[in-house]
Amino acid sequence: MKKPEDHIIVIFGGRGDLAMRKIMPALYALFVQDLLPDRFAIIGTGRNQLDDEVYRGEVRQALLKFSGEKKKIGSEKFLERLFYLGIDPSDTGAYSKLSRKLEELRKEAEISGRTLFYLSVPPDLYEVIPLNLALHGLNVESDGWKKVIIEKPFGHDYDSAVELNEKLQSFWKEHQIYRIDHYLGKETVQNILVTRFSNGIFEPLWNRNYVHHVEITSSESLGIEKRGAYYEKAGALRDMIQNHLLHLVGFIAMEPPSSIDSNSIRNEIVKVFQSFRQIKPEEVIKCAIRGQYTSSHIKGEAVKGYREEENVSPESKTETFAALKFYIDNWRWGGVPFYIRTGKRLPTRVTEAVIHFKETPHPLFSQKSADSGPNQLIIRIQPDEGILIKFGMKIPGAGFNVKNVNMDFHYSDLAAERIPEAYERLLYDSMNGDSTLYTRSDAVMAAWRFLEPVIREWENNREIPVYGYPAGSWGPEKVDELIDEPDITWRYPCKNLADDGIYCEL
Repeated sequence: MKKPEDHIIVIFGGRGDLAMRKIMPALYALFVQDLLPDRFAIIGTGRNQLDDEVYRGEVRQALLKFSGEKKKIGSEKFLERLFYLGIDPSDTGAYSKLSRKLEELRKEAEISGRTLFYLSVPPDLYEVIPLNLALHGLNVESDGWKKVIIEKPFGHDYDSAVELNEKLQSFWKEHQIYRIDHYLGKETVQNILVTRFSNGIFEPLWNRNYVHHVEITSSESLGIEKRGAYYEKAGALRDMIQNHLLHLVGFIAMEPPSSIDSNSIRNEIVKVFQSFRQIKPEEVIKCAIRGQYTSSHIKGEAVKGYREEENVSPESKTETFAALKFYIDNWRWGGVPFYIRTGKRLPTRVTEAVIHFKETPHPLFSQKSADSGPNQLIIRIQPDEGILIKFGMKIPGAGFNVKNVNMDFHYSDLAAERIPEAYERLLYDSMNGDSTLYTRSDAVMAAWRFLEPVIREWENNREIPVYGYPAGSWGPEKVDELIDEPDITWRYPCKNLADDGIYCEL
């Protein structure tokens, strides 16, 4: 892996939760692996005035708490490259202070004008900060590349996403804008491409002739964790499906790219999004289910319902659970239903994609096991990343009784010490100008366009209910009605409970 070119990283919101939990540990992990430039500097910004040593002390504590690296002794050399600048990101005049700080560090460390700006800030600043940077010429690439990383959510709906994109592209070029989706940085998401396109046994079966349906689940055992103010504006559909889960669909459903480069891969993902069959407003009530967790007891402990959480309206209709059924209208997937579900306060934390294959044309053997049935390919994204194949085997003894057995692989078997965190890969790629795992503007717009009818109907149609589900369950019972066939149901990853929690089958 090549080392990036010398540059300076500016983190807006450098004292925030995301910066301390994810961004700084990821940068330190790259430093330990010698994957940061020989000459670099990191500037963290915030509204409060601090000196560099106080800020380094805060980052030091964050690394001790959140970094997975064992070599924390070397952190002092990393911390020496950290600096702090107290500015109000809404104050246009304050950016001259940032410009002077950049010039000062460039001269001291002999670093060129290459600069990476990371917006670890609330969405209402996604337009403000890039504009102010541009007004001070900090987007000009005459002395080296300039890039800006923007966290999700990119817009609140289709119209707001279009407006934000147009304003950004009025002073930044598309190749300078990196829209980050940390799910795409997960090793097992990227491994979907390798599984499909480096093995001759999967791709011939990866189509409507052999696949009965595709199911994607992303569940969280936690609630909203004091993020009520944010979640009331977002909800599960915007928070998870619009970005993370639709991109999983893109990787699963895309055609083989002409080459493994950024444009080729992202072109194929956009084609998938553009092939989504539009859900008509009158179909939303049958194709989309929303729910809210209600108070319950989990392992003997009382758990609040969503409407009882801090900063949540007691009459809120914001969904903490969302499920969709939809189709992709192209030759590969025509007629194959895709099912997606995501939710808070479900039994466990797990994200997986399941390819359900069709039954054999003529069932010769009796299925004696409760878990027997058609073949499945299960791609576990988190936790315990890996792949599992379910197929039938004869039960020893007389007759030809069949039981499904598992053949599984754990992704950790390939890693000598650890699986890299998603932010490590994404930050490293952005430094090297590789946007493969970042979201392009046309993909963002296509995803919002697809979900627009659901968003509008949920907002405006009072006949569409919000179904309650007890915290710790797998969501509203109504979700089973998304699957038309009576013999088919959702896959439930957890097999049994134990005193120390839930063990999940891979």
